Amino acid sequence: MKKPQLIAILVGLLLFSTLYFFVPRSNKKDAATSTEVTANQGISSKSLIDGAKTSLTADQKISLLSIENQLNTKASTVDSLRIYHALAQFWAKEAHRIEPYLYYTYSAALLENNEKSLTFAAQQLVDNFTNPDAPAALQNWMASNAKVLLEKALVINPINDSAKINLGACYLFGNISDNPMQGILKVKEVVDKNPHNDYGQLILALGGKKSGQYEKAIERFLIVLNDEPNHIEAMVNLAECYELTSQKALAINWYTKVKALVNNPEAKQAVSKRIQELKK
Repeated sequence: MKKPQLIAILVGLLLFSTLYFFVPRSNKKDAATSTEVTANQGISSKSLIDGAKTSLTADQKISLLSIENQLNTKASTVDSLRIYHALAQFWAKEAHRIEPYLYYTYSAALLENNEKSLTFAAQQLVDNFTNPDAPAALQNWMASNAKVLLEKALVINPINDSAKINLGACYLFGNISDNPMQGILKVKEVVDKNPHNDYGQLILALGGKKSGQYEKAIERFLIVLNDEPNHIEAMVNLAECYELTSQKALAINWYTKVKALVNNPEAKQAVSKRIQELKK
């Protein structure tokens, strides 16, 4: 069976961080191209930012330069932090590009170096590298940065379960290791202690789906949905797993539930189309 593409269609509409919307569809190809150029040696933050700058208008370039010019070696920590936040907001709200936003949010978190800022910035990265539509090299860049933040957060608070799960996600989805068990074990440490940690169950389910262990993934998605019946991300992935295991009736059932919950017209249309295709 050809792998359904509904997840890729819905990713920016339903499932991941709302920050994903900051990447206009017309820029996706450009972002992917700049990623491919440096994929063999890894992506540098500078190359991503320089690539993003090429799509700015003249007025946006002037606005950006006025903020960048405030960054210098004499800037105090407080001023540097303010400038990093200003740069992050520029890329998010004016330029609508996710990669520089993530980089400056990451930079601000390193400078601030407290548990809240570190885990917040890491979560932004995790939410975007678990997007199956992201290029592998870009996933690696995001996961590598998230790993730095999460390890620092866990030094501050070693019992932060969400940080442990996200660190595991870096290994599972970020292409930072040839051994995904490193990630699985970190997440299982939390889930074995608390089977109703639904975020941990979701990450393990997504990992199982990624590796083709669809039945195991189905079990975990159902655990999440038993606790959170309207969890759309779990629903869509569960429906896709049923589809990939030729259980069309169950796939249609879950896609129908997704359709009833979503309000976005484009997402609703995509789900309706998939249901009709499965009924043929």
